Amino acid sequence: MSELDAHLLIVDDDERIRVLLQKFLMKNGFLVTAARDAAHARRILSGLDFDMMILDVMMPGEDGISLCKSIRETNATPIVLLTAKGETDNRIEGLEAGADDYLPKPFEPKELLLRINAVLRRMPETPAEDTVPKILHLGDIRYDMERGEMWQGEDLVRLTATEMQLMKLFSAKPGEPISRAQLVEDLGRDRGQAQERAVDVQITRLRRKIEANPKQPRYLQTVRGAGYMLAPD
Repeated sequence: MSELDAHLLIVDDDERIRVLLQKFLMKNGFLVTAARDAAHARRILSGLDFDMMILDVMMPGEDGISLCKSIRETNATPIVLLTAKGETDNRIEGLEAGADDYLPKPFEPKELLLRINAVLRRMPETPAEDTVPKILHLGDIRYDMERGEMWQGEDLVRLTATEMQLMKLFSAKPGEPISRAQLVEDLGRDRGQAQERAVDVQITRLRRKIEANPKQPRYLQTVRGAGYMLAPD
C-alpha cells in the first residue's frame, strides 16, 4: 500500500477539526472524504470503499466505538480512533472494538499523519487485479475519482480544468453541501460575489454533462441556503 494513493474517510462532528484534517491530509497526498457523524458515514460507506477510516469517538448519536464495532463485522479496513479520552481503559475499549490505532485529543496533525502512514505500511499490498476502482455513479455517468475522469458508456466526457476541480471537490464530500464561498476559496479564486456568480456558471455547464434534465438536477443539487451538493446513486 502506497500512502500517496490512499483514500481516507474522516468522521468527526467538529467541523473545524474535520476541515483542518481534510485540508492537511489532502496537501500530504491523500484522497480524503469527510463525514459529520456516524449516520452520514454509513451513507458514504454504502457506495464507496476506503483504505483507512479515522473516527472520532465522542459524537452525538452513534459514537465512534459503536461505529467501529459495526464496521468490523463486515470490513477489515484499518481504523484509527480519535478521542478526548486518553485513559488506558478507553484505549483498550477502542482496540477491543477493532481499531488499529488510537490517538487522544488534542494532537498535532503531523502526529496523525505519522500514525496513518505507519498503519498503511503494515497493510499487505493488494494485487492489481483485485483493486476496486473508486467510482461514483450518477445515473448512466461514471466518475473515476482517482483518474478524475468522467465516462458515459464507452465515451469519455470531456471536462474543462475547472470542471475537473469541481468534481474532485464534490466527490470528496458526497451528500454534503459545499457553499459557493467555499468553492471559490477551494478553486483558488479571489473572494467576492463576481467569483461566486462565476461558480454558478460553471455548475450550470457541469450539470449539462451530468444531468438528464439540467433544469431539474438529480445529482448536482442546489441546497437552499447551503450551496451545492453531489448526490451519487
